[in-house]
Amino acid sequence: MIGSGGVQADFCTTCTVRPNSVCSVIEPGDISRLAEVAVESIVPPGRGFIEEGAPATDFFNVTSGTVKLFKALPDGRRQITGFAAPGHFLGLAVSDSYAFGAEAVDTVRVCRFSREKMTELLDDFPKLERRLLEEASNELVAAQNQMLLLGRKTARERVASFLLDQMHAGLPPGQDGNGGRLHLPMTRGDIADYLGLTIETVSRTLSWMRAQGMIEVGKGYAITVLSVAKLEVLAAGNG
Repeated sequence: MIGSGGVQADFCTTCTVRPNSVCSVIEPGDISRLAEVAVESIVPPGRGFIEEGAPATDFFNVTSGTVKLFKALPDGRRQITGFAAPGHFLGLAVSDSYAFGAEAVDTVRVCRFSREKMTELLDDFPKLERRLLEEASNELVAAQNQMLLLGRKTARERVASFLLDQMHAGLPPGQDGNGGRLHLPMTRGDIADYLGLTIETVSRTLSWMRAQGMIEVGKGYAITVLSVAKLEVLAAGNG
């Protein structure tokens, strides 16, 4: 991890992801208290900043970039369990150690909060504690959805669900996405690992979706969603 430094109150005030993150419950007049306990860090692509099994000493609020979350398998391989977008709060461990690892997919910025200092904040801001509980509940729902994705859905349904999830990532609560261009910084291999598929299957499925008029595949990591409705029907198992 590089580029660590304290966070200024004006940074928190103007942070573009604050409305979607746990920090949104802190009133503007109290934002300086939050800034005092936050440390901004820049994590380069491919660098890990949460180690599975390590002491859970810090929380991390993702402010830009994409984070790959993974679990270690007994044979040494890694299973990708999710991708965290700006606004996600990481490290809500129920024990004293982290239950997953985290690695930057592209250049990632995070605000790091020590567990000790965050506990002090919770005493003064009950709304923050409730917001963190909501975040923990969202993580549980995401884990359940991942089990459904891997256990019951077909390859096409999995890819459709993934694209819809990425389309809605970072949107304000309650706002529906209406298609448009997606930037997917993760590799096809990462997507395949997350979905429990092979790279070839992911590529064939994207080609099929393009032929069906659901998406356009651009250069690099760009994908344009042409029909949200078709993706939703497919993801629900009705395609």
